Amino acid sequence: MPAMERPDLVAAARALAPIVREAADEADRERRLPERVAQAMAKAGLYRTSVAIACGGYECDPVTTIKVIEAIAEVDGATGWNLMIGLEGAGIASGAVSHMAAEEVFLGNPTSILCGAVNPLGRARAVEGGWIVSGRWPYASGCHNANWFWGGATLIDDEGTPMKRPSGVPHAVQMLIPRADWEILDTWNVAGLRGSGSHDVQVSDVFVPAHRMTDIFLPPTNDSPLFRYPVISRLCYNKVGVATGIARSAIDAFIELANEKTPYLSRSLLRDRAQAQLAVAEAEALLRSGRAFLFEAIGEMWDEVSAGGQPSPELRVRQRLAASHAVVSAVKAVELVHNAAGATANFQSSPLERQFRDVHVVRAHVTVSPAFFETAGRALLGVPVDPGSY
Repeated sequence: MPAMERPDLVAAARALAPIVREAADEADRERRLPERVAQAMAKAGLYRTSVAIACGGYECDPVTTIKVIEAIAEVDGATGWNLMIGLEGAGIASGAVSHMAAEEVFLGNPTSILCGAVNPLGRARAVEGGWIVSGRWPYASGCHNANWFWGGATLIDDEGTPMKRPSGVPHAVQMLIPRADWEILDTWNVAGLRGSGSHDVQVSDVFVPAHRMTDIFLPPTNDSPLFRYPVISRLCYNKVGVATGIARSAIDAFIELANEKTPYLSRSLLRDRAQAQLAVAEAEALLRSGRAFLFEAIGEMWDEVSAGGQPSPELRVRQRLAASHAVVSAVKAVELVHNAAGATANFQSSPLERQFRDVHVVRAHVTVSPAFFETAGRALLGVPVDPGSY
């Protein structure tokens, strides 16, 4: 289908700040995103940010996508995470769906929302016309708001033995399952990103027609730059937008506090203390430098895929390193201003309290974990590394 006229999605995201802010406490308390917020983001087209043009999406470049996520995460980190997972899953799935599934999931409902977990924790047995699927997936962010679940599954034979690809690895695929066919298990009892609603999803012996299976591990059929961009690289850069958005708002919250608070046993404002000045300066430098490195690495990759090529291992390692570094830098930035704020930051009335616990959860995600630094160092030094790690 022809490309849709792309609205200014960053501006659209920023315009939703009042409803996101108004619902943030409710989301944190209820451990799920209120439906009115999810629908507002869907109607604004935010979940279609990375969806293929052929599926009615906007197929945005990585930097635009990050800025859309940041705009929501600056207001509330959990809502930003919820949006990030929704647009990420929909975007990647849209490059692998059949024509029939594209009509059902995307084209037939412009405000549909997809949640997912591509970790192949399900099992799928072939039957006439499709598959019988069972499984349980944790971290299904936004599951209460979604119309479709996109779950990873390993194909098995009639005896329950996992099937293998020609390379010898288990044959993992993904299944698109409508809301009526999966159950939400109340498991998201956490401190950080509470409002993301990342509960478990369970499926029990559900029939999935063959046209609703995708395989993102095959070469993409969509030849546009976004779908030549490696999947793991996309999984990395999307997470960064949540961390940098939270860090931006934490620094801004600290600046506001420092201009109002007179610390105990002090006659001057917090802003007059050297500790506060050093903390905000270092936090600002960390956030901006980490973001700049990521955008530089993304730019190199984007130039390559836009020219019709595939990114080299060096480019892919550098982009994943930049993503992990940007998240680590964002976490350090929040820690600096949180510590400099004193006891005030420990109260739930302070935005720094939630920003502190939310941003640490982002760093724990495997795609942007600081654990990748060692792998990147090995690659930079010429030591062989597993290609699957980047």
